[in-house]
Amino acid sequence: MRIGMITDSLGNLSFDEMLRASAELGLETLEFACGNWSSAPHIDLAAMLDSAATRAEFVAKVRDHGLTIAALNCSGNPLHPGPQGKQHRQVTEDTIRLASLMGIDRVVMMSGLPGGPGDANPNWIITDWPPECADIQRYQWDECIIPYWRDLVKFSNNLGVGKLCLELHGHQAVYNVQTLFRLRDAVGETVGANYDPSHPMWMGADPIAAVRKLGSAIYYVHAKDTRVEPIPAAIDGVLDARPPNHYAERAWNYITLGYGHGETWWRQFCTALKQAGYDDVLSIEHEDMMLSPMEGMRKSVALLRNVAINLA
Repeated sequence: MRIGMITDSLGNLSFDEMLRASAELGLETLEFACGNWSSAPHIDLAAMLDSAATRAEFVAKVRDHGLTIAALNCSGNPLHPGPQGKQHRQVTEDTIRLASLMGIDRVVMMSGLPGGPGDANPNWIITDWPPECADIQRYQWDECIIPYWRDLVKFSNNLGVGKLCLELHGHQAVYNVQTLFRLRDAVGETVGANYDPSHPMWMGADPIAAVRKLGSAIYYVHAKDTRVEPIPAAIDGVLDARPPNHYAERAWNYITLGYGHGETWWRQFCTALKQAGYDDVLSIEHEDMMLSPMEGMRKSVALLRNVAINLA
């Protein structure tokens, strides 16, 4: 397996500084965010689309540091019922266009989430009651989610980008294994998982069991850890809308690799990935509010080297 990083993890650094830091960390490959929920600190999407020379210079700088490009990322909500949805749809399509121009076959993203009929904002339905929940979900899937994704799969395939890697994330239509397969069954195998175990951890699922179920539907992996905080979670459960900088109060927190689940767990996770047929990138995503980005990255890289390199 190759150790990589989504470059937003070092979003405080300039492009050149980030490349030097990545080489220093011993990373092999990078995932570049192109917009939507990311500020795209290391890539100018419009400039890259406009100029072959700009693209060539970008790739050359990455290669000069002994690195490759694993994927592009455009995580956002292209199904938002308001103006944001139109903006995110445009960035999504432009990111797929750029991937095609650069010969990159994977785009990492999220499914998006529509509202119900007449809603101005997305509506994440995660219970079957009250009765209107079922009606809203039928509308979302039949009228919004499946039609949009059928068109996007066709668009992507026409450009030769064969893998749209969906992160199973809260407040998204696709947030677990069941909903990924629901979409995949409707629109085809261009859609697969960007499996990030930190999300099922706080939702109460077992990522290792999920990996075994997903099998060949895993197209990419984000390496990120979650720690469920026992006392707040025991009091309030794990549904927690407090902001991440309130980490002392929250029921769960994104955390540096190994600080939520130890090295033994991560070795089991990587073993499950290999057994499922995935022997590719582990892209570290640092979102730990308690450690600096470089310190968190160093510790995460060290853990993955111990558990993933030369895994039998």
